[in-house]
Amino acid sequence: MKWIKTYERWVYIAIIVIGAVIWGAQQEETTIEPLPLEQQEQQEEKKEELSIVVDVKGAVKRVGVYEVAPESRVHDVIQLAGGFIDEADETKVNLAMKVHDEMVIYVPKKGEEITTESATTNDASRSSEKININTATAEQLQTLDGIGPAKASAIIAYREEHGPFQKVEDLLHVSGIGQKSLEKIKEQIVVR
Repeated sequence: MKWIKTYERWVYIAIIVIGAVIWGAQQEETTIEPLPLEQQEQQEEKKEELSIVVDVKGAVKRVGVYEVAPESRVHDVIQLAGGFIDEADETKVNLAMKVHDEMVIYVPKKGEEITTESATTNDASRSSEKININTATAEQLQTLDGIGPAKASAIIAYREEHGPFQKVEDLLHVSGIGQKSLEKIKEQIVVR
């Protein structure tokens, strides 16, 4: 009887060893297939989205171009630029705003008059005919047909919470902006 129990143990051990060897051989034979072209392109796009480039100008210690994470805020970029200089008018800068690729952050000096071309963020309306809804100030948004202070604030709040608009039609997600409102301003705005 004792020899049967020993024999059974050896059989179980042999089965386990043979199974492990077969499984290991199958794992080695598995080949890695290259990703289809579409998946490779998506992975490359994700890599590009891992950082964005922002241009910082004005009253900061180190003016320049900075590469930052997409979820960064203006405050983060200002810190990378060494912070404000003593003459900076910090009240004219929205430090909580999310940054986006190709954004220009301009920090004015105290007493400096801010024009649309030196607005805190990007070229809000360099083109006098169209306003960039991703960078326009509340005052600039209010120059659009049918956009008052409440709707302008809603647009800014939406883009700060959800990031830059990808297309003009994204304005329909903003509280208070419907199809009729969008039709009125569609020709006056741009998304950059």
